[in-house]
Amino acid sequence: MCIVPAMTLVLREADVRQVVDMDAVIGAVESSMRELGEGNAQNEPRRRVFAPGGLLNVMFASYPAGGYTGLKAYTIGGGRVRFLVTAFALDGSLHALIEADLMGTFRTGAASAVAAKALRPHAPVTVAIIGTGHQATTQVLALSRVCEIRELRAFSREPQHRAAFVRDREAALGLHAVASESAEAAVRGADIVVTMTTSAEPVLEAAWVEPHALVIAAGSNFPNRTEIPIDLVTRAQSVVVDQLATARLESGDLIQAQASGRFDWGRVTELGSVLAGKWQAPDQPGITLFESHGLALWDLAAASVVIPAARAKGLGQEVAFFSA
Repeated sequence: MCIVPAMTLVLREADVRQVVDMDAVIGAVESSMRELGEGNAQNEPRRRVFAPGGLLNVMFASYPAGGYTGLKAYTIGGGRVRFLVTAFALDGSLHALIEADLMGTFRTGAASAVAAKALRPHAPVTVAIIGTGHQATTQVLALSRVCEIRELRAFSREPQHRAAFVRDREAALGLHAVASESAEAAVRGADIVVTMTTSAEPVLEAAWVEPHALVIAAGSNFPNRTEIPIDLVTRAQSVVVDQLATARLESGDLIQAQASGRFDWGRVTELGSVLAGKWQAPDQPGITLFESHGLALWDLAAASVVIPAARAKGLGQEVAFFSA
């Protein structure tokens, strides 16, 4: 008797681009984080291997409500980053292999939107973003889905980059956007501040941040890098992280604040706990800091959107990987 093996869908960047949808990814990431907060989903922090000439990163998770368990692996070397998401069904069958650069930017942006939706009062907001790379584009896209953005301010080191970024966001989203001359000019008066850089040193000062602001630190996941100064960590009324186990390994902002003796991990709340209703927001407004490092759970959430949409459109390549 010949048994035909289950087929695995191989999706490349061009396939993902045709079907990835920010609203759907935000919904899936929100669902996955609520599951994590309720104890039904699982997420293991990133592990790294510093091989000669490159860096291998592996992270894995289980997202039962989405129907997947799996991992993301990516390499950094030769001036390139290569992302691969492997999605298994809960019965162990290999459902998909996905080139996941674009999908990764969507899930990171979606996580910021989920945090903003949960942690910020729903009112028109001024958003400041520091860093104008490709991740910044999906940060603004995602925030625009959950917030009424009154004004977008963008700052990066290269005037030409920030000017182009502002023009692009205005054209794509119909936002009023400003290319700020300095990080301070962008941050002062902003209701939501996003840092999306590769800086090893703080990119803003605590004194610039409004006393009611939400600060989303999303650019760094190395313990020796900081985007946020220690003064801002200590000034924050609430400190929320994507996952405590991940933050303890990767959050340079919090690790260095703790090493200085001015921060205690007991102050930290996980975003999943917020979504699961296990955390009560303070009565009085204060600075909220959300440290976003990136979870494999978000990759599976995004995959749960992309895979069925791609199959419905007949995209990708079906490949037999395992014989019965």
